[in-house]
Amino acid sequence: MKRILFTILSLSILSSGCTVYQINSKDMSQQYYTPKTSIDDVTYVQTTDKPYTQIAEVTVTTERRQPMEDILPKLKQEAGMLGADAIIDVESDATDLWKKYAPQKLLGNAYIRSTYTAKAIVWN
Repeated sequence: MKRILFTILSLSILSSGCTVYQINSKDMSQQYYTPKTSIDDVTYVQTTDKPYTQIAEVTVTTERRQPMEDILPKLKQEAGMLGADAIIDVESDATDLWKKYAPQKLLGNAYIRSTYTAKAIVWN
């Protein structure tokens, strides 16, 4: 009986709605750029006319219900480790079909993931 209760308790704790981020990057430059010491050193720019060079593509995969305010720091952190000055062109792979459905509190939508992609750039 104790073993069953322990198993049930363990499973309920493990599935209690933790948010897990998967963060990746894909280098697009052979040059070395000094990593940033803080994410505040990496800016988020929606559009720019200023000349830049893309050094990487950074991605964050998380639960669909996460707000952009939680995702941007993760993108900036990864870009900063690569030495980027800024991130631009943030896009999500969530399709129109999934955007129509509100997150469900009961299931937590842990099985519905979204990937956010941004260009990591340095200013020329």
